[in-house]
Amino acid sequence: MSNVLLQLNNWYAGYGDVDVLNNLHFTVKEGEIVALVGSNGAGKTTLLRSLSRTLKGRGDITFAGRSLYDETPEKVFESGLVQVPEGRLLFDQMSVHENLLMGAYRRQGKAAIDASLERVYGLFPKLYERRQQRSGSMSGGEQQMCAMGRALMANPKLLLVDEMSLGLAPVIVDQLLEILSTIRNEGITVLLVEQDIYAALEIADRGYVMVTGAITQSGSADELRNDPHIREAYLGL
Repeated sequence: MSNVLLQLNNWYAGYGDVDVLNNLHFTVKEGEIVALVGSNGAGKTTLLRSLSRTLKGRGDITFAGRSLYDETPEKVFESGLVQVPEGRLLFDQMSVHENLLMGAYRRQGKAAIDASLERVYGLFPKLYERRQQRSGSMSGGEQQMCAMGRALMANPKLLLVDEMSLGLAPVIVDQLLEILSTIRNEGITVLLVEQDIYAALEIADRGYVMVTGAITQSGSADELRNDPHIREAYLGL
């Protein structure tokens, strides 16, 4: 399939001699929002770390038509696979503006970087208002916006978003979901990793359900959202 951006086959990853992920088969196509959902401890963050190659894995991994198996995290980042980490991980003592520029540290060309900065401030007007404020002094929602903006400054092809909704009020989560839809409409593919299954499936095209390191279900967002087992196990319906 020519529009496949990320593909895993027979993928295993873990810590030491213990595999957390077991024989995953996983595909993300260009222009999609794909949700990877599951409870805490299911292995979702382990998967993202193995995609970014900060954690080694076994099997086949291709991105934009080339293998990432032997690539370093720096090369993966440069190839356009960029992660918004769980917990934001901002540089707390630096301003919002400085944090955003850190996302572009491996890019060349001031004009292109300035254009990305203007785009990020357009997506997140609150960041423009707070641009000289120390990032660690902002609210959780504003910090999440800053972390997402910083990742966008890297000019990603695929944005990996890890537990975006964690600790945030529903109204803020709704705002961020709208922004992810806008980002996708501008040509950036999104892999959204969430415990909040309802939020993730609200905007996703497709989804995968992960349980104890294995993919147990997959399908369109509508199929998963209306699946009786998922509604009972995850949505309490």
